[in-house]
Amino acid sequence: MTPGQMDEILNIIGPDITRQHTNFRQPIEARQRLAVTLRYLATGETFSSLAFSYRLGERTVSQAVLQTCDAIVCHLKTSQLPKPTADTWRATARRFQEKFDFPHCLGALDGKHVNVFAPANSGSQFFNYKRAFSIVLMALVDADFKILAVQIGDYGRCSDGGVFANSALGRGLQNKTLDLPAPEFIPGAEDLGELPYVFVADAAFPLKTNLMRPYPGHNLSHAKKTFNYRLSRARNTVEDAFGILSSRWRVLLSRIMLEPHKVDKVVMATCILHNYLTQPSHQALRQTDI
Repeated sequence: MTPGQMDEILNIIGPDITRQHTNFRQPIEARQRLAVTLRYLATGETFSSLAFSYRLGERTVSQAVLQTCDAIVCHLKTSQLPKPTADTWRATARRFQEKFDFPHCLGALDGKHVNVFAPANSGSQFFNYKRAFSIVLMALVDADFKILAVQIGDYGRCSDGGVFANSALGRGLQNKTLDLPAPEFIPGAEDLGELPYVFVADAAFPLKTNLMRPYPGHNLSHAKKTFNYRLSRARNTVEDAFGILSSRWRVLLSRIMLEPHKVDKVVMATCILHNYLTQPSHQALRQTDI
């Protein structure tokens, strides 16, 4: 993130994280609050370590981080994670066709576990198959690694298919309220008839009209192997997006020492900032600075 990008975010959320001046002491500046929050998200340092580095109280650091994450979600979510429209779906499908030669693809879908400390009296709800406590981050990603839709906060023990079924995206797909493009012919394959637009996912998800998964099994025909290869190449965009997200915001690689509802805010803030930095104008700005 360049200084100019940080200033742009500060101009948007500054009023929400600015505190009142009193006769007793001067408040911590909004710029420093944002800097502490970005440092926490980018490194995953503990609040005690950040308090020592910035000469602040540990409780002050924790409050500043959570309040700034709240402000980021409140002011930037609408612009960085807007509800996809019919034009958005068609533009996404065109990019997948251009980059991966996979037609009618509306996005790649997958889940990621974010490790947390075991919440009190939670039993095994947050305990996942990797033998760790976590919440689930599920994201739909376009061909340029930008997040189109996100679901955060489900129990770590839940499967990807179960999380998707209970998400807003899954319910919208079931109720046909996502404004997806109507089935169309694929150029050069008109003999197949009109084919629906689909999300691509791995074998953990169910097969639906608008949700495509690979063929199961090992003894597959050449045609099925080729299809699985094409689908996996398109689906890997969500894996790459999670890698970029975790590399930028390394708090996602650590075990977050917060209550689950606070972890949800932190994870949502990282997703919004990921989309903010993924915009072509911001990528061009960083290359110019280099």
